[in-house]
Formats: sequence, structure tokens, C-alpha cells
Amino acid sequence: MGNIYVKNYKSILSLEDTELAIKFVKDTFEERLSYYLDLTRVSAPLFVDPLTGLNDNLNGYEKAVSFNVNQTNTHLEIVQSLAKWKRNALNKYGFKGIYTDMNAIRPFEELDNIHSLYVDQWDWEKVIIKEERTIDYLKKTVKKIYQALIDTSNKLGKKYPNLIHILPEDITFISSYELEELYPNLSRKERENEIAKKYGAVFLMNIGDDLKDGKPHDGRAADYDDWSLNGDILLWYEPLGIAYEISSMGIRVDSNSLKYQLKKKNEEFKLDYQYHQDIINDRLPLTIGGGIGQSRMCLFMLNKVHIGEVQASYWPEDDIEEFKKLNIFLL
Repeated sequence: MGNIYVKNYKSILSLEDTELAIKFVKDTFEERLSYYLDLTRVSAPLFVDPLTGLNDNLNGYEKAVSFNVNQTNTHLEIVQSLAKWKRNALNKYGFKGIYTDMNAIRPFEELDNIHSLYVDQWDWEKVIIKEERTIDYLKKTVKKIYQALIDTSNKLGKKYPNLIHILPEDITFISSYELEELYPNLSRKERENEIAKKYGAVFLMNIGDDLKDGKPHDGRAADYDDWSLNGDILLWYEPLGIAYEISSMGIRVDSNSLKYQLKKKNEEFKLDYQYHQDIINDRLPLTIGGGIGQSRMCLFMLNKVHIGEVQASYWPEDDIEEFKKLNIFLL
């Protein structure tokens, strides 16, 4: 995306109020999410053994941060998300629904107003039955998450009346195929901008499989979301003039979709991993789940223009100085 330099910017909240508001947003949304989806909070790992197949490979080319254990020389990876770990945990713990704080390091990210090396999100997962592996069930779940977002906005607005959130009453659903039909001559990102600006809040579905031009709308790992039953929650964010992805989620792969998607991405070697074998042999429950960005949530809710205003991370000195000239102070 590249840096967006917003002129005439002034933070509505002081630094102290910002820190207090960050906690308020996180506490409120977490409680609402847990309430609507009936989730139990659990602890989660910062690193996993890559041989288990539990790490998220994202688009398949991002390299995870890794290290060797001094005592055993075991090679471990910092998690990139907990998409697969959660499904395994539901089976291990016997819970019906869980959520957790996920922290990750993604050194390959291009740093800008909404991308950081440090990732913090709520990762959640729920057990479903075969009959719930449908678009209707996916939409019903998205609506609950969106209601948690609305509730958070309303409560925050009462505490800090100067904060403005332009959120429609309902979220709009559209598939990547329909979006391609609407805007065939636009890039993927331009399509997202157009549809998000039009409706304010959109759930863009069916991400990962090829569109008419032979490429997917966006990259997705082959082994967690079912590409026919997934999507992203996009909000239009006026201060930056962009479609703002706040969550990626979906109904997870079953045996058939896992085999199809691994073949599509030439990753059938993963079928030998324990996690993938457990799916193929029905040893793991069917689930739905996703991740919701915590700092991205706070940026939106607190009317900030850079994710560095709501999280402490690394930023190039040139960026720090350039943003400082525009009254944008990075933590």
C-alpha cells in the first residue's frame, strides 16, 4: 500500500487517553465477541514445532521467524497465526468454542499506516456440525461479529463523544466473483475500495480460488479456510480513504476441500503432516474460525491514522520523522 501522509491531522485523544482507550476497546470487544459467539478464553503458544503442521503458512511464501532450542536443538517457529492450532486445541480440550490473544512477528510485511512487523489479534474457533458448513451459517456468524463491533463503537462513543465511527447498521455480503463482475477493469485493491466506500461495511466472500482471469482475489493458505466458505470483513475508513480489513475468517477445510486446495497450490506433500492426516481421517472436529486485528480495531475506533499510534513496534527513522511533521506520533 505504501505510507499515506494525512495532512491537518490532530489526534482526538491525548497519549494518556489513547492508552486508556486502547484497553477499553480491547476489553469491550473481547467481552462482546465472547458473548455473541459463546467462546471460552484459553492460553495459546507463541511458537510451535513446524513438523506438526500447526503453523499457519499464510499465502505459502512468507517465512516464519524461527530459532533452535538450546537444550535439545529442536527447531521451532514463531506462530504466524493460530488458525490450525485452535482446531487442534478444540479437539484436545473438548471445548465447543475458544478465543485467545495471538501475537506474532512478520518480518516480511511492508510497513505502512496499517501494516506492522508485530501482529496482535483475537483468534477464535468454534465447533460446528456438517449441516452448518454453509454460506448461511457463515453469514450468521459474520453478523454476530459485526454486532460486537457496533456494540464496541456505541460504548466507546459514550465514553469519548468526540470519536466518530461511520458504521452502517448492517454489513453487506458480496463474493469475489461478483466483485470481479462489477469492476473487471480495476485491481483487487481498487475493487475493495470501491465496494467498501459504497456500503461502509462489507464481507467479501470466496477468497483463495481463481477468478475469471486465472488468479485468486487474494492469496490464502490451502489448509485452513475452505475457499468457498470464507471471507474478509472490510470497513471503509474515511481518514485514510481505504478499504480496511479488520478480520479474515471462514469455515475450515474438511477432507475434500483440503485435498482439492492442496492440489491447487501444489502442496500435496503436506498430506503427510499429522494435522492434515487428522483432518482427512476425521479425527478433528469441523470448525469455523478467524482472526480479528486488535491494533487495527483500536486504530479504527480511536480515529487514528497510523497503527503505530496504538501499538509499540519498529518503524524506520525516516518514517518516524516524516509522520512527526504531520502531528502523527508513533509509539
